[in-house]
Amino acid sequence: MMAARAVDSPMTPFAQATRGRLQAQVPLAGLTSWRAGGPADWLFQPADLDDLVAALRDHATHAPQMPVTFLGLGSNVLIRDGGLDGLVVHLSGVLNERRRLEGDRLLLGAGLACAQAARFGAREGLVGAEFLAGIPGTVGGALRMNAGAWGGEIWPLVEAVSTVDARGELHTRTPADYTIGYRSVHGPEAEWFTGCVLQLAAGDPDVGTRRIRELLRERSAKQPLGLPSCGSVFRNPEGDHAARLVEAAGLKGLRHGAAEISPKHANFITHDGSARAADIEWLLRHAQDEVQRQFGVHLEPEVRVLGRPGATHEASEGTA
Repeated sequence: MMAARAVDSPMTPFAQATRGRLQAQVPLAGLTSWRAGGPADWLFQPADLDDLVAALRDHATHAPQMPVTFLGLGSNVLIRDGGLDGLVVHLSGVLNERRRLEGDRLLLGAGLACAQAARFGAREGLVGAEFLAGIPGTVGGALRMNAGAWGGEIWPLVEAVSTVDARGELHTRTPADYTIGYRSVHGPEAEWFTGCVLQLAAGDPDVGTRRIRELLRERSAKQPLGLPSCGSVFRNPEGDHAARLVEAAGLKGLRHGAAEISPKHANFITHDGSARAADIEWLLRHAQDEVQRQFGVHLEPEVRVLGRPGATHEASEGTA
């Protein structure tokens, strides 16, 4: 890990050097699964949890007006073409601890990929988290949105979570501190997940591993995994499926610029690697508008749309 240079300008996020890596004007497209979008004003990858805590404490006194965004694998965000204001903390590859605890429990870092968490649990002979293999993000991202697949969700497994706040203070919290729903988690403001403890059940490692393989084969058969996407764009409305509604609206295969509502799965927006974020956002908003107009159903995005529009922004107005 490259040490960041010492900085003293009020326009920088920190007053002191960190052990992590701090860079200015870093393109974020390569750090998101949609492979689109503009740069971060500042990108910081901490060396470890202690470094993250120290950096946030420094930031709170040196540049408290500067917004902070945490980014994992970037699978549930669309960064607009104008980029992101402030400081982006990149946790993918950091805080990736995984450890078995007594009582059939797993300790997982927020920067650990969900697929790695699923495979680790299976190897340890613990069952219940196999569905995480199909979630293309980190544990922290999964906690933030109560991610799920194949009928499983992460929060029913959570015994406790660890968080850090904007002042660099660490907290241990339980599910009782949060209001948890379908793809929805609301809790203390200005806190970010740093890890969790999951309560699983003892099982056969071979059975868990086979189940993961079966789920991934099913995912590959039904989803356009070879192209940049965010996974599912919309939450399923109660009693229905977003993909069915988008397809019924006649939008499957619709293109805007280089982006396309996938002909394979209508709840995916994909592209060939050359799309602007504005192309993707246009399709997202258009699908919302058409499903609302034709069926009276509001599709709620799973993905967060963040940042500044580009100079030639063409997406319609709306909230993510």
